[in-house]
Amino acid sequence: MQQLILKSLYVVARLRYPKLRKDLGYFVRDNYYCKLVQGRHIIQDYILKKKYKVISYYGEFDQELRYVLPFAYWHHLNGTLLKTIGAQHTKEFYFFSPDHEERFQQRVWRESYTHYDVPNMTHSNSYSFRNWTQVPYKAYFRNDIFVYAKPILIIANKYNVEWDQPPINFLDIPTLDQIIKTYGATYQIIYNRPLPSQIVQDNSETMQLNEHAWLRENHPDVVLMDDLYARFYPQVANNYNHLQLMVYANCDHFISMHGGTAALASCFGGTNIILSNPNWGMEHHFNEYQTLFPKLSSATILHAHDRAEVLTHLNNYY
Repeated sequence: MQQLILKSLYVVARLRYPKLRKDLGYFVRDNYYCKLVQGRHIIQDYILKKKYKVISYYGEFDQELRYVLPFAYWHHLNGTLLKTIGAQHTKEFYFFSPDHEERFQQRVWRESYTHYDVPNMTHSNSYSFRNWTQVPYKAYFRNDIFVYAKPILIIANKYNVEWDQPPINFLDIPTLDQIIKTYGATYQIIYNRPLPSQIVQDNSETMQLNEHAWLRENHPDVVLMDDLYARFYPQVANNYNHLQLMVYANCDHFISMHGGTAALASCFGGTNIILSNPNWGMEHHFNEYQTLFPKLSSATILHAHDRAEVLTHLNNYY
């Protein structure tokens, strides 16, 4: 029955969006199906309104931030959230959960694509925000610890295998050097690229960019998140994710990369420049940097197609 419904919904997607690339229709189809699944819970969600909802997820971090957490927070506000289950070091993300279990040691990216129990669980141009609410991370984690004489500018970089290809969306050392030399006098720059040992990995292998030692030697005024972790764990921050939440909550200016780094930096308001090559990924096909990402915290999202456009956005907005 499920397969029949999915085939029918694909036809609907093709009829509604005839100009959409054929393979992208499957994403729209899955999004339709996710909405249909929510119909099973209308009585529990809107009439009985007792705690019943158990949300379990161990897929990609990006989709957890975009879809799962706002869904869980909606249930929290609705009075129907019973329990959440996630990967290791996610308790702080689910600060609102009455019972959060860190069950999974590894993220499995394919898990995200069969997770129909969460609405808006995949790329789409037809999102519904009926069961989706911004999680107030900035208000909850704002603090007096990570405060500096200058406003903070966070560079959330990455250097990972992407789509089974060498790194695509990242800031190389020459670009980092140019940004720091240009904006270091105005902002307290905090550089963040987590080490594999600090976060729960998925299929995206983290590679060596060798920029941490270079930053310490050439730009000692730049604060490294890695150094903050060494200083404040475990007395202040329970884990690396907790540290990120606390530091990001005090920041209004971000540069981030396609994927989880972009989604996380979009959860704290302010302005977020996202480097995302339009030849890879689905976000630009569905215009998600103008629709979904700003919804995460009412942030201003500036999509940079390449490193040169990152510098252009910095010049125009920072």
